[in-house]
Amino acid sequence: MKHQNLAVSIRGLCKSFGPVAANKDLSLDVRWGEILALLGENGSGKSTLVNMLSGLYLPDAGSIAVDGEPVYIRTPADSFRLGIGVIHQHFKLVDVMTALENIILGLPKKSRKSKKAHEKAVSELCDRYGLHVDLHKKVYNMSVGEKQTVEILKVLYRGARILILDEPTAVLTPQEIDRLFDILRKMRDGGKAIIIITHKLNEVMAVSDRVTVLRKGETAGTVETASTTASQLAAFMVGREINLDIERVEPKNLSERLNVVNLTCVTEDGRKALDNVSFTLNGGEILGVAGVAGSGQKELCEAIAGLYPVKGGAILYKNVVDGIEISENIVGKTPREIFQKGIAMAFIPEDRLGMGLVARMDIAENMMLKSYNDTKSLFVDRKKPTEMAKTLIERLDIAAPGVNTQVSRLSGGNVQKVLLGREISSDPTILISAYPVRGLDIHSSYTIYRLLNEQKQKGVAVLFIGEDLDVLLALCDRIMVLCGGKCVGIVDAKTAKKEEIGLMMIGEGGGAYA
Repeated sequence: MKHQNLAVSIRGLCKSFGPVAANKDLSLDVRWGEILALLGENGSGKSTLVNMLSGLYLPDAGSIAVDGEPVYIRTPADSFRLGIGVIHQHFKLVDVMTALENIILGLPKKSRKSKKAHEKAVSELCDRYGLHVDLHKKVYNMSVGEKQTVEILKVLYRGARILILDEPTAVLTPQEIDRLFDILRKMRDGGKAIIIITHKLNEVMAVSDRVTVLRKGETAGTVETASTTASQLAAFMVGREINLDIERVEPKNLSERLNVVNLTCVTEDGRKALDNVSFTLNGGEILGVAGVAGSGQKELCEAIAGLYPVKGGAILYKNVVDGIEISENIVGKTPREIFQKGIAMAFIPEDRLGMGLVARMDIAENMMLKSYNDTKSLFVDRKKPTEMAKTLIERLDIAAPGVNTQVSRLSGGNVQKVLLGREISSDPTILISAYPVRGLDIHSSYTIYRLLNEQKQKGVAVLFIGEDLDVLLALCDRIMVLCGGKCVGIVDAKTAKKEEIGLMMIGEGGGAYA
């Protein structure tokens, strides 16, 4: 029987990859005129489900109905014709084109008309949903929020009635998030069906009407958002009670470990990625770094770690040897040279499987990457790395069959645990961590927060690059805000407001230096 109010109805959907069942007998409904949040830990089957709805994967079993009619989605073109539009976390725009050119790019021949006619139609769409963007602006000149608006316009202009947004707030400021939620509500009120995938429970509570929770590839259940709480949703996801409070231990015996002075880095095209950035990093504290994407966070981390060329300024490492304070400038030194100076620095890069770990190696072999140069024998000793891998699997609750499991076969959360575990096992005095919980589920994220706090309590100087301002405010002691490669202020995390930091991130406001 056709249900008049169901946009999408999924029954008994199954998808396996070899022996691994990504989706098992999964069922859910999405109604017209609602925002459904899709929650689940890493590996719960969210991405596989979206890939089947968008025509990238074919289900092994089960059925999908759109607007009450059974459908077979074999290709992205099938999904497109059914009015399903996916807004990915990583935007798929052509930088050198304008917003309008991106929106009309690739439209079928039958929809071709003059550019002026397209502009008029897109402008009307903007007015209807409150989507504000300069249609003649080049993408490379846009903020992250503007780029996301263009992505939404792209799918709407192609006739999408069912929108799927994958981690849509990951790189937005609080003000941009509020704007996005207003747009989603207008689209919902206009009768669209919206699925939002996010790990941020506060956002689920703020914008969704219902929440469907996936656990180990199956539907754990669906609840009305108004009748639940963030804590209940977290427990629903992991199958047990979970404490959502992030502990911030009061810093003790702070000692200056790193003094960055007027640090300047230049990109290959001559743009200043970092422009006279200065700050201190103390042992026994977590210094957070906030900023919209591309504000210099990546270059900052890599410059300190000896992986990015420095144009000007100094990075002074301070240490006490035999009661004497020594200040060493590490600019121009390679990671190996920094290590040979006796500086114990650990770096957890944004690119986990590119710069951090080797995907084709197993867990034990990845442990060796930190120490293989130290061996004096012709043969590499696997015994110590293997023992280390066993210890980390047990201590960090890494879901892996054993130490010989290839890293590429692990979920994102477990990959991050392997990387962080390896780095902290070297007893660093400085720990640089770039987006360590990006894409991770709640349980994995809180494990990472606990590990960072443990390092802080050991007297390690922790630099934490993050994108969730709620987490930065709860976890860090101070927060440095970058905007366009410049440090616009350093604030006390205990007293700072999220809105204040959001304004600083877009260059509208200055923070007192803490």
